Amino acid sequence: MAIDRRQQIIDAAAKSFSLFGYKATTMDGVAKIANVGKGTIYTFFTNKEELFQEIMNRMIGEMKKVAERAIDPNRRFFDNLYAALELLLDFREEHELALKLSQEMREIGTPMALEGLQQLERAVVGYIAVQVKCAVDKGEIKPCEPEMTAFVMLKLYMALTVDWTKTHEPLEKEQVAKQLRIYLEQGLAPA
Repeated sequence: MAIDRRQQIIDAAAKSFSLFGYKATTMDGVAKIANVGKGTIYTFFTNKEELFQEIMNRMIGEMKKVAERAIDPNRRFFDNLYAALELLLDFREEHELALKLSQEMREIGTPMALEGLQQLERAVVGYIAVQVKCAVDKGEIKPCEPEMTAFVMLKLYMALTVDWTKTHEPLEKEQVAKQLRIYLEQGLAPA
């Protein structure tokens, strides 16, 4: 059975970026983990940035598959939204690379770590925006700018699930769903 060197390098690089972050990952380190010569890496990837981008593209693809599993065409928009956001947050929490990039951004401010996190956010916002447009077309929600609405929805969800816990007890999943419904579905103005 032939060894897929390219995949071997990608797996090693993903491990290195997850363990050491973007800044501390070197092509020498990736070569050692992959058990290949450094020159072998350069037959597939021009530089560390290109290798990192390959890994980010794969992670974004995985995230889209996770979100698609949450969508049920027989459910209402907000039920699908909450289910997809929950799975995406779980994915991010379980995916070592996303965690390491967040940590590196907080501690060092590495531009490529920031770019990686922004790519993840753009992918999620883009996915939600498509769902928002479908919901508008079906008349489930009022006409709105899909990308901006998706951005606000994601940020509200992140605020309730991540930022809130910095100074308060974490909310249960049901509490997060309830708050999302109040802010996004019902609004705060009395009926």
